[in-house]
Amino acid sequence: MSGHAVESPSSNRFDWAITSDLVKCGAVRPTIYLSLTDDWELRGNGSGDIERIQFRPMRELVRIYNKYGVRGTFNAEVMQQLTFREFEARHTELKTLADRWDEHVRETYGQGHDIQLHIHPQWSDARYEGGEWRLSGDWSILNYEPGQAHSMLRAGKEYLENLLRPVDPFYRCVSFRAGASIIAPSPHILSLLVKIGIEVDMSIVGGLHHDTRNVQLDYRNCEESFLPFYPRMEDSRRVSGRREEIVSVPIHHFHGSRRQFVKGLFSQVRRRAGRFTSAPAAKDGDGVSESYRRQEWAEKRHSSVLARINDKVVAPFLRGKHLTADLGVLSYPLMREMLRSIRRRARATGLPEVPMILSNHTKDIRDFAAIERFLGEASSAPDIRFITQSELAGKLRRGEFPVRKAASGQGRS
Repeated sequence: MSGHAVESPSSNRFDWAITSDLVKCGAVRPTIYLSLTDDWELRGNGSGDIERIQFRPMRELVRIYNKYGVRGTFNAEVMQQLTFREFEARHTELKTLADRWDEHVRETYGQGHDIQLHIHPQWSDARYEGGEWRLSGDWSILNYEPGQAHSMLRAGKEYLENLLRPVDPFYRCVSFRAGASIIAPSPHILSLLVKIGIEVDMSIVGGLHHDTRNVQLDYRNCEESFLPFYPRMEDSRRVSGRREEIVSVPIHHFHGSRRQFVKGLFSQVRRRAGRFTSAPAAKDGDGVSESYRRQEWAEKRHSSVLARINDKVVAPFLRGKHLTADLGVLSYPLMREMLRSIRRRARATGLPEVPMILSNHTKDIRDFAAIERFLGEASSAPDIRFITQSELAGKLRRGEFPVRKAASGQGRS
């Protein structure tokens, strides 16, 4: 943690220091506040059956949350909904779906869960042809003029607040997650978030990097990828030396064990072999061909077969595979490895309380039983608490969680 300072809570400084020493020496296990977040959306190209990959999995996830007394946060992708509303007069089926979207959001919020802002700007240039969406907008909100980006962000926030304030007049949209995690670098995006009243950005995932036709980002050298920090306003991969008006809270990442990587590799080989020896591959449950990921997420950086083998097989085998803490794609054994990594890193900070964000994508969930088993165990753990994004923003605002700043002379002063 060298090169960083911690802005501690304003009260109980003496008790905080004593507790930190006890945590560091292993006498006290830190309390971990897990924020369960879900990016609630269709596919990045607008494809997918909205009932199968949004409505149905949301209901199932809420059932699991309610069973264990857990409150989660759904990052509602609002550009999709705004586009449905724009086209609903010409296509009545879209109005029906948009109305059901509203109903699911209101009902989920009414059950005690949180709703926050998620934006995929590619919906800004959409066509609806033959019952399918064609999205032509840029996937990166950073590539839009500040005025365009501000309009999208403001419209999304206002839609959620107008929808939910009849349910709760005190509802505020205070947290943001960028589409495809694209948040940095940018000379204006964080300032725009502050302008519309966003207090927490949860777009950074340490170690994540993509170079596809739609997404270019590199978070391999973030200055902070675990604890809340004040981001430099022009580049949230860097830690500011002063208190900013927005806090970045990274989504957790970790390296899975060699054992789980090998098991996953063999499973993948068996699945591919099965496709060659059986009937042509069926489309997945939401009617979208599994070629979606190959078409939209194919990496451009590989220059040879050897480079691909090194990146996909050799490096993960030697160092462990880099994984985002995404419950929708992790197996139950990897979820347990994820939690062990969180506990280990939390203890190393010396802090008595550590907030941590886990992600999820309802559209990708294949094993609800694994999520239910994991949450059943985590909800009974004495060192685990669950927190919504609204609650997290409130605790940060009140100084109940420390926020990192760059050490004097290394950030802006």
